Amino acid sequence: MPAEPGPAPSQLGRRLAIAATCAASLALCCGLAWWQWDRFMSASGTFQNLGYVLQWPLFGLFPAFMFWRIKKLRAREEAEPAAPAPARPVTVPAPLPEGEDDELAAYNRYLRELHARDQQS
Repeated sequence: MPAEPGPAPSQLGRRLAIAATCAASLALCCGLAWWQWDRFMSASGTFQNLGYVLQWPLFGLFPAFMFWRIKKLRAREEAEPAAPAPARPVTVPAPLPEGEDDELAAYNRYLRELHARDQQS
């Protein structure tokens, strides 16, 4: 069975950049979590600092999650055949009754008067 070809050189560089970005993000956010842990353990620490201890690692993992999610969505999009958009049924509004409603006629007259005033000024 032949081996699949590896990624192109430009893709390899891109993948390495993505991995470096994810690793740097995780390292930075874990450092911030450690800093918040030190603040929590100090005399002036609060439970808000403890909450940040739990949040920072999640923030650090977010870029990796996004790159993984984008890769999965692209793979799904490439796997699906391009299907034409389904034709939407055309809806035709019901015809108006023969005679105009008195309120509608008065409103239309009012609109014509407003339009005439705008045209004059």
